[in-house]
Amino acid sequence: MRKTARPSVLTVAGSDSGGGAGIQADLKTFQAHAVHGTCAITAVTSQNTRAVTAVHSLPPAHICSQIAAVRDDFAIAAWKTGMLADARTIRAVATGMQGHEGHYVLDPVMISTSGAALLQSSAISALRRYLLPRASLITPNLPEAAALSGLPVRRNSDLDRIARLLLEEGAQAVLIKGGHQRGRQVVDRLYWGNDKREFVHERLARNGHGTGCTLAAAIVSNLALGLDLAQACSRATDYVHAALLKAYRPGRSTIDVLEHSAVVAPIRRRTTVR
Repeated sequence: MRKTARPSVLTVAGSDSGGGAGIQADLKTFQAHAVHGTCAITAVTSQNTRAVTAVHSLPPAHICSQIAAVRDDFAIAAWKTGMLADARTIRAVATGMQGHEGHYVLDPVMISTSGAALLQSSAISALRRYLLPRASLITPNLPEAAALSGLPVRRNSDLDRIARLLLEEGAQAVLIKGGHQRGRQVVDRLYWGNDKREFVHERLARNGHGTGCTLAAAIVSNLALGLDLAQACSRATDYVHAALLKAYRPGRSTIDVLEHSAVVAPIRRRTTVR
């Protein structure tokens, strides 16, 4: 039987014992996109759909050794970071990925769905110094965009200012996620160079867990498969919307976990691009 080559991708993130976000969501997304997923775990969390009860950060040397083992055997076409917890973890990741020239998507995970802090406030400057300038794309939600930039978000024009600031600091592109805004539609805004594009979806009555992780992992998969940035983001936002449509509730809280089994193709009927 002839084997079909698949591009390899890497996620550097925390483990979610509840199975809805983090490494677990990333690997599900990679599998759904038919890319080969590898991982380096930065932290082990004790969490479910109701709360994060403990976080154990792995030693920087072990994070580096995981990355080295992956890079020694696989040609990584694209990679992403999720939960990085603290400055020493950020520096370890930057060291481990030194010299890699493929696509890099930075998902600045700061707060869990249940409200637990997943990135120390003192680590934001390290994130901006060591990883932001390397990013092909950074994917903050509204609170993360405000925290990274130090600017408030009161109106849409504030998002334009924040995006320009992050671009000036070295990111090649910025996708500000609109899930925290009010309204009947969710608008994700992509900025790169002097261009801007919006991806618009109907807002669903879901309390989704792992949407940010899934979005970044889907973008990484699409970039590894050869799509350009705008196409990768468009298909990824479609993917998250479709996964939310099929979301289910495995725990005892009101948190919905995304369904990854049959939602690879974009749902163009439900999506408009401005």
